[in-house]
Amino acid sequence: MIYKCILKSKIVVLICFIAALMTSCSGEKNEDTRVPYRIPDSLMKTLLIDTVKIENVTEAVKFNGIVDYNTDKVANIYPMISGVVQDVHVMPGDYVKAGQTLGVIKSPEMANYNAALITAEANVRLNAKLLEQQRDLFKSGLASQIDITNAEVNYEQAIAAKVAAERVLKINGNNKNGDFYIKSPVDGFIVQKNITNGMAVRTDNGGNMFTISDLKDVWVQANVYEESISKVQEGDDANITTISYPDKIFKGKVAKLLNVLDPTNKVLKMRIVLNNPGFILKPQMFTTVTISNNQHRKAIAISSNDLVFDHSQYYVITLNGKKDVQIRPVEVMGINSKIAYIKSGLQPGEKLIGSQALLIYGSLNS
Repeated sequence: MIYKCILKSKIVVLICFIAALMTSCSGEKNEDTRVPYRIPDSLMKTLLIDTVKIENVTEAVKFNGIVDYNTDKVANIYPMISGVVQDVHVMPGDYVKAGQTLGVIKSPEMANYNAALITAEANVRLNAKLLEQQRDLFKSGLASQIDITNAEVNYEQAIAAKVAAERVLKINGNNKNGDFYIKSPVDGFIVQKNITNGMAVRTDNGGNMFTISDLKDVWVQANVYEESISKVQEGDDANITTISYPDKIFKGKVAKLLNVLDPTNKVLKMRIVLNNPGFILKPQMFTTVTISNNQHRKAIAISSNDLVFDHSQYYVITLNGKKDVQIRPVEVMGINSKIAYIKSGLQPGEKLIGSQALLIYGSLNS
């Protein structure tokens, strides 16, 4: 009886040992046969592969700005005579052609200019007759050479007065009905309009009636705060973005940095000149100005698209072939627009996944 119990105990122990051995072998077999992640061929063909480089460190400095018309390429129209404005039919934003009538000024001065011309023409005719008479009298011995000379001088002075009256009238529109036509001197857009129908204007008030700009190139006026003055230089390239066109970047250059601070806002005014194709940039649009400041030092640089941010840590996906794809943590020194500067974790020349990095990162962690 005792012998049978001992035999049964040995059999149970043997069975447990065999079961444990089989479980261990099965676990080792599963671990050994695990297949590492491999990028599918279809995905591999579409991936962008970046190379780690060393580049100059640049800092993106941003400023708030506003679009303005180029005051070096505008035409300001001032009243040349006094009178009452009528027939103004253009508005700010309208495109006008050179010579196009913008309005009319009813003016007594224009009537006076015409009257002066009529008087000058009459004097010419009168003095022409007097000169002719003096010449006839001289032939008859009834006039001297001095009389003829005086008549000739009077006639020449009458001619000069007539020419002057003609030019004054022509300068003021050459209209003989007392109307002065306000005409555009250039092609462009009405950017300012300071008169209305029925308004009285004078030549001595100092104000312009219209301002016209072609808007083929515009200015962006931006504010530079004191802490950023040293980071901006004339001639720097500038990228301009607007709320109206968030996906479009306009290229320009810093054309002017004023040498005095605004006494109210304590900012330095910066002017950027840029082309305006299609006139899509409108005066008074708000803008963001980005200028890259070169710090004259080098660092490891990668595309910002290479980074994956997870659990308060930046990662990249290194690539040494389809089967050798690894997640590597990196320490980021700074990100400037599309470039990330790396403090540690990468070496120049290494290959990184530059697109679909987040997708591959998820597959490696699954």
